[in-house]
Amino acid sequence: MSTSEPLRLFFALPCPAPVAHAVAAWRDRLQLPGKAVAAENLHLTLAFLGAQPRSRLDELKAIAAGIRGQAFELHLDRLGHWRAGLLHLLPSRPPEALLDLECSLRERLLQAGYELESRTFRPHLTLARHSSPPSGTVRPDFRWQAERFALYLSESDREGTRYRSLAHWPLCP
Repeated sequence: MSTSEPLRLFFALPCPAPVAHAVAAWRDRLQLPGKAVAAENLHLTLAFLGAQPRSRLDELKAIAAGIRGQAFELHLDRLGHWRAGLLHLLPSRPPEALLDLECSLRERLLQAGYELESRTFRPHLTLARHSSPPSGTVRPDFRWQAERFALYLSESDREGTRYRSLAHWPLCP
């Protein structure tokens, strides 16, 4: 990648490795069609930035460093499916601290001139793309303590897409 190429960036809550592997194993047992998201890529997006010039990385890091969000437990207890074939986990009751974190990040990014999606924030963890909903009742039950959020770089090559954390910031206990 050249130093002049824009970076595909997003802010997200990282899914801890033990939880990510448990989620991936659970999803795989459902045996649904579609393109599964690799366990290493599981996350909950807070703000998608799309293509951004490298020159704005320091500014993005400074914006995130100014956020004083609270740590919280995230409980993913619902399985959802959107018309575009996106199979995902979501909380039946999103924690107030999660909503506050997303709102604070959104406000700061907008103030700095970043263009963000205008649709309402719907916290979810994508399991698979081009999928279909499972038949029957499926009851997921995954939890983790969200103690940090991160700025991620999305990189694609012949082997697929990888998300790499560029920096992370703690959430207050």
